[in-house]
Amino acid sequence: MSNIYTRTGDKGTTALVGGSRVEKDSLKVEAYGTIDEVISTMGVACSFIQDEELKAEIVVMQKKLFVLGAELASDENGMKYLKELIEKSDIDALEKIIDKYMEKIGPFKGFVTPGKNRTSAMLHIARTVARRAERVIITLSREDKVREEIRKYVNRLSDVLYAMARFEEEK
Repeated sequence: MSNIYTRTGDKGTTALVGGSRVEKDSLKVEAYGTIDEVISTMGVACSFIQDEELKAEIVVMQKKLFVLGAELASDENGMKYLKELIEKSDIDALEKIIDKYMEKIGPFKGFVTPGKNRTSAMLHIARTVARRAERVIITLSREDKVREEIRKYVNRLSDVLYAMARFEEEK
């Protein structure tokens, strides 16, 4: 039987992909932990969504966020083990989704108060967590290398979640 606990983090450190250890409250851990929150919050939203196309798009984004989180959780040595990275094409894909939903719902007419329905409210929560992840990643980038594609992807992610939330409100 395999245990979920290893006891290696009992002293307040955790291992990065690549083997180095960092404090559990480091910006690096905060960044990939917040991405994990975004993934989970998107999952809750997805559980309420009826539109199969929208659901499928969210699942693809969640998978991309696992890729992004793995990069944030890697040290310099660990980067060579990653099989996939966020690329410009991933950012372009988010922009196409944003454009598609914004075309369906029309121009922005003022502030949106979340809560019109459960699905849109959950998408708005995911959006705000994505914005927090972006802030943490920007702070992290001042002390550690963070690729531009990661910053751009997370920025577009909050935009796409906003567009999807408004789409769910308008339906």
